[in-house]
Amino acid sequence: MERSEFDYIIVGAGSAGAVLANRLSADPRHRVLLLEAGRPSHPWSRVPVGFARLIENPAANWLYSSEPDAGSGGRRIPVPRGKLLGGSSSINGMVFVRGQSQDYDTWAQLGNRGWSYREVLPIFRDMESYQGEGDPEYRGREGPLKVSENNETGPLYDALIRAAGETGIAFTRDYNAAAQDGIGMTQTTIRAGRRMSTAVCYLDPVRHRPNLTIEAGALAETLLFEGSRCIGLRYRRQGQPREARAGREVILSAGAINSPQLLELSGIGRPDLLAAAGIAPRHPLPGVGENLRDHYAPRMKWEVPGALGLTYNDKARGLGLVWQALRYGLTGKGLLGLPASPIRAYVRTRPGLEAPDAGISWVPFLIDPNFKLAKRSGVTAIMHILRSESTGSIHVTAPDPGTPPAIRFNFLSAALDREVTLAAMRLTRRIMAAPALSAIAGPELAPGAAVDSDDALLDWVRANAETAYHPVGTCKMGTDPMAVVDPELRVRGLSGLRVADASIMPTLTSGNTNAPSIMIGEKAARMVLAAA
Repeated sequence: MERSEFDYIIVGAGSAGAVLANRLSADPRHRVLLLEAGRPSHPWSRVPVGFARLIENPAANWLYSSEPDAGSGGRRIPVPRGKLLGGSSSINGMVFVRGQSQDYDTWAQLGNRGWSYREVLPIFRDMESYQGEGDPEYRGREGPLKVSENNETGPLYDALIRAAGETGIAFTRDYNAAAQDGIGMTQTTIRAGRRMSTAVCYLDPVRHRPNLTIEAGALAETLLFEGSRCIGLRYRRQGQPREARAGREVILSAGAINSPQLLELSGIGRPDLLAAAGIAPRHPLPGVGENLRDHYAPRMKWEVPGALGLTYNDKARGLGLVWQALRYGLTGKGLLGLPASPIRAYVRTRPGLEAPDAGISWVPFLIDPNFKLAKRSGVTAIMHILRSESTGSIHVTAPDPGTPPAIRFNFLSAALDREVTLAAMRLTRRIMAAPALSAIAGPELAPGAAVDSDDALLDWVRANAETAYHPVGTCKMGTDPMAVVDPELRVRGLSGLRVADASIMPTLTSGNTNAPSIMIGEKAARMVLAAA
């Protein structure tokens, strides 16, 4: 078996792992190995709207799915995860949302010192190169991650902003600054018409470093230990088994699905679950794979008269698609340069709240499954509670690392999730019925105006909603008995092993989770280097 030795081994080259590889290898004395189970790249990844071509593509996507449960009406829900360098940042919708200050203050209040908003804000500033009008107290200009204002304009967006205003929702230029409230154009990890994944922003500039080894197509099989210290791992590449040893630390950045999976494959977790899966328990840690959270997001649809020519269902039909391709090639704009949703609102669904509790985003066309353009013209509105309280789990079912784990979301199991989801749907209806949209928004196509009672709406959500592709929490950070890592991201009861990715989030952040995951990678790198 081929063996190699490094100072640091990072498992997973996604939103956090690519950051760690960049930062830890900046010191030429550190030998760093970055392992990625997926392939190096995919041609559609660089084109923003390429996410629609990758969301069900096994060459770039692990294509996980959840177990049927009551919250999903007995359906299996797709759970796309990136299978490329850059991880899910290479296939996601490129929406850049930090979340609210109270998200991180809640983490700190749960016992995670160093994770308050005041303490993570400098990291958010340092990591971004923001191209837009922003308050320097909140926004950074010199970081590696290129963040831009959405360049979409037009009467449909203007009407949505006016309609929101008529419903009491003010316009905001920067939902990533002092307050998240309001409706505004989406901030994106797109620059000059190209996706800015962590592979592009963090790995491409440092691939030449002689002390950094990047191996794609490397599937981690199990962690290696001497007593309670992690000393490396065994993995397989091109069908051949390999071992890598870490003189300092192994860092799991495989994401909310695969980080708990690798811990359990290595005998770390609930002994009864491990034994049932045919895995010998090594270290009892009951929280591994628990606390799964995601944003459960119904997609409501309204018809827009095709004669208006306002949606991409009209603009990209027939020769219009050729024009969209030419426009993108010349300017980086148009359909091919879109993020997943170009305009969004963060709203309070009832009086007395200190901050928004729901998000609504709009797509300027009707969506068929997997973000395909429908033949009919319209708009799609996507809404969800920001801080879901429904929790599920991810656990292995076999000792084979190639066997997907069982993903159980338990969506809508928390009463608050049901209440806020209903309130967000009704608020979206009020926006779409506002005077500013009277000449644009036609009949409600889904769920349809006849579906109006709470029970009927929730039944429709259970039968039709999808995730927002934001799984977190399965190796949660904390000091309680169910915490998997401590506030320094060290796996409890073991040494030489940390987890740094979305799995460590104790609770969901208020919005898309890519930006917080990159911040976690940056903060983890600082912790690791401080301990060196």
